[in-house]
Amino acid sequence: MFKIGDFSKLSRVTVKTLRFYDELGLIKPAKVDDFSGYRYYTADQLPVINRILALKDLGLSLDEIGKLLERGLSSERFRTVLERKQDEIEGRLRTDRELLSRVEARLKQLEQEEKMSAYEVVVKKVEPLRVASIRQVIENYSAVGQLYGELFGYLGRNRAQPTGPAMAIWHDQEYKEKDVDGEAAVPVGPSVQGNERVKVQDMPAVATMACTVHKGSYQNLNQAYSAIMSWIGANGYQIAGPNREVYLYCGNGPARQDDESYVTEIQFPVRKG
Repeated sequence: MFKIGDFSKLSRVTVKTLRFYDELGLIKPAKVDDFSGYRYYTADQLPVINRILALKDLGLSLDEIGKLLERGLSSERFRTVLERKQDEIEGRLRTDRELLSRVEARLKQLEQEEKMSAYEVVVKKVEPLRVASIRQVIENYSAVGQLYGELFGYLGRNRAQPTGPAMAIWHDQEYKEKDVDGEAAVPVGPSVQGNERVKVQDMPAVATMACTVHKGSYQNLNQAYSAIMSWIGANGYQIAGPNREVYLYCGNGPARQDDESYVTEIQFPVRKG
């Protein structure tokens, strides 16, 4: 038998680690002296500690290693664990590659710009949302205000309160100077009912929504659109549906195009091209 210090030298595992593995039940001493408390190991335990080190080198956690050793390391069970670990690593690699792509795109953007952009773009998941809305082909983008007047009038008559910030949904696939397919929408509770003009619907979740925030007047929203469109192209995404303008803050009085205190979030559903 070997004292723990000698076994440490043979296995090239520190005494501290051997004691920790003992506490976890991964490899226990073959004998513990009742009087001195010294731990003793045998040569037969060297393959066990080597197996623990080999499994750890494959990225398995000590908890996973413990379960494998406890249940017996059959080829079938080992293959299942390794395949699960392979999926986990590939998932991390995909995430890291996407992150690297965003970093590279941002570096390229910095090279092309003289100063830092005022807009940061993030990709996030947007949860499902129940809304009351009116959709219509309107004269231009600012004419969506007329739809909101009608929509809020309907909600007021029905004593319904919005449950979140209003938003505009733009259904055209390109910018248009007139005859814009727009939709004014307001989040509402489950009890609100619609009619032929006001539709109450559940907007589905969007798994990948590219978003940026614009602080300032609606007259300068084109700057935010330019920034997010450049980001989408630079990061290998494609637009995957109608975009939204979420009016996070639009004052307490009548809407004005030139109010610099307004805060608007621009959202584009995207997918990898």
